[in-house]
Amino acid sequence: MSSIPPKLTVVGAGPGDEDLITLKAINAIKSANVILYDALINESLLNYASDDTERIFVGKRKGCYAFQQEQINELIVTKAHEKGHVVRLKGGDPFIFGRGAEEIDYVKGFGLETAVVPGISSVIGVPAYQGIPLTRRGASESFWVITGTTKNHQLSSDVLLAAKSTATVVILMGMHKLGEIVKTFSHENKQDTPVAIIQNGTTDNEKIGVGTIATIERVVSEKQLSSPAIIVIGEVVEKRVQLSSVIKSVKEQI
Repeated sequence: MSSIPPKLTVVGAGPGDEDLITLKAINAIKSANVILYDALINESLLNYASDDTERIFVGKRKGCYAFQQEQINELIVTKAHEKGHVVRLKGGDPFIFGRGAEEIDYVKGFGLETAVVPGISSVIGVPAYQGIPLTRRGASESFWVITGTTKNHQLSSDVLLAAKSTATVVILMGMHKLGEIVKTFSHENKQDTPVAIIQNGTTDNEKIGVGTIATIERVVSEKQLSSPAIIVIGEVVEKRVQLSSVIKSVKEQI
């Protein structure tokens, strides 16, 4: 057993670009004795860890789970008591569909100290890299963030509510429900509403398809878009700004 007090820090790794991580997150990674990391993180971030830090992949790839959530919870507790500081490294922000709060609630019953480091969510970062503002005067006064994967594997009823509004709608993990999403918005006579689908946002492999509710399924097929991707629906897609470039890596500027 470790002489270091058992601790869990749930850390947001940002949406993909390795530079979109906070200094506090980097410091947490540097101090970790064990890192449990998900599939959507940029694995180059693990280079901030010390050489003797144990690294364990616990994510999901193409429908295959390395660990079930209950196993992850138990692993956190076991490793914290065995080695000390466990960092749970999650893509985006751990409190936006990241189950970070669930893990913290679980481990507190086993005497672990707990902390969280927020991350830049893909909800914000991915559209921004494509020049899409989620709110813009005259186009959108608010935005919805909805998961396309509910606990019962049904499309969230919030999509129906969002389709009735003028707000920007951002749907995460929704590619497998795209047909249902299109039908929902079409039922509200939103066939001409602009849509952007961004795959692997903020990374070197980023791809985007832009269309309308009426055409987006064809665009997805033509551009061969797939998960991981986010769906942005609303007039702000037409209001996207043309960026000269995304800022170069800090490392490239040194």
